[in-house]
Amino acid sequence: MTTPASCDIAVVGLAVMGQNLARNIASRGFRVAVYNRTASRTEELIQAHPEAGLVPAYDLPSLVQLLKSPRRVLLMVQAGKPVDAIIEQLTPLLDPGDILIDGGNSFFPDTERRAVALEGAGFQFMGTGVSGGEEGALHGPSIMPGGRAEAYAAMEPILTQIAARAPDGSPCVTHIGPRGAGHYVKMVHNGIEYGDMQLIAEAYDILARGGGLTAAELAEVFEDWNQGELQSFLIEITGRIFHYHDPDTGQPLVDLILDTAQQKGTGKWTSQNSFDVGIPIPTINVAVESRQLSALKDERVAASKVLTRPQPAFKGDKAALVQAVRAALYASKICAYAQGMALLRAASNEYQYDLDLGEIAAIWRAGCIIRARFLDDVTAAFRRNAQLPNLLMDDFFGSAVRERDQPWRYVLQTAIELGIPAPAFSSALAYYDGYRSARLPANLIQAQRDFFGAHTYQRVDRPGTFHTQWE
Repeated sequence: MTTPASCDIAVVGLAVMGQNLARNIASRGFRVAVYNRTASRTEELIQAHPEAGLVPAYDLPSLVQLLKSPRRVLLMVQAGKPVDAIIEQLTPLLDPGDILIDGGNSFFPDTERRAVALEGAGFQFMGTGVSGGEEGALHGPSIMPGGRAEAYAAMEPILTQIAARAPDGSPCVTHIGPRGAGHYVKMVHNGIEYGDMQLIAEAYDILARGGGLTAAELAEVFEDWNQGELQSFLIEITGRIFHYHDPDTGQPLVDLILDTAQQKGTGKWTSQNSFDVGIPIPTINVAVESRQLSALKDERVAASKVLTRPQPAFKGDKAALVQAVRAALYASKICAYAQGMALLRAASNEYQYDLDLGEIAAIWRAGCIIRARFLDDVTAAFRRNAQLPNLLMDDFFGSAVRERDQPWRYVLQTAIELGIPAPAFSSALAYYDGYRSARLPANLIQAQRDFFGAHTYQRVDRPGTFHTQWE
């Protein structure tokens, strides 16, 4: 029999992520109370995993009574109104100093609002990003906790135990910053993830439709890529996807999957916020737009019958194309991450988060969806220069992109000639070319604005603000 106040933490919300986090925490020697609005789900979890020693509660007052002080309650409920609803039910049962942790994918302004309200009422609140999917939640995710330092200190013994371990053995968790900082960083992580996935999809499209590579050949290519600079979780699983054959038809399953990609909103939030903060993230934006375009399946099928595309056959060397796409993918990946990290830097100033970009890159090295060898180099870049304005300005990454300039352009020229869309590759290259341009055509835009709206302009040859009567 469980005595009152014997549990170290409670998990509220027992969908797969909540269940797996509860089991992960319990496996590290902590006593975990669990609650779900639907009691049958709680009972199913207890019966399915008796080895975890989870302590069930079937109402919130009973759950709260099971917890040691200060009480720690991890919310794993659907983002939005359900989070507010469970907070409203819980707070009358808690004492000042108790800690509420929102581990879902909440929009960071909601976390900001909740942090102010709950901390004003004497509670501690942590908006915490958790990345790694179902397997990560069970075996070790990357964790991005935001909130007050004292709240993190109270949760640190648990979080460091359940987090993934980077190659150097360090836990993939750190105190991100105050209020909504944790959920903000998780949002940008997901935006980078969108960009990464779109770039990989375009590499596949160019090699398959353009170069004519079969699924078996693509599997070999991605397995080879996963041994070098592109080594990552996403590259690894892509190779495994190409290997898998549908048991019913014997065909590669990837060829049978409908080409419409869904999304849950975090990529869109990243794009929207980039406009608020004023930082260009074109490769992430186009990844969101590409998913939206993919959803127009019926329109695309109809258009394909009317809007004919070039039909030239690829006449180059397939092995050379594979190597060029590898180079283009790595260079584009650098640009996508450069955009995401630049957004984090600007948001840190905008929202007073005091983000440590080196530490953020370090906790992404394992557990999360974008985990990759590449992140060791990102971490090193920001540890060499904590004030680095953009990854492209780091010697290592700047050299890496310069070395791949020609194959990158060759890949895009090939895609254009074959009528294969490559918007993420293209946007990444345009970002690189724009970022390194000492002069852009914005002078003409400003002249136009002054012409039709008297918006004024500055000059390159003298200080001040000017307006011209153009007619």
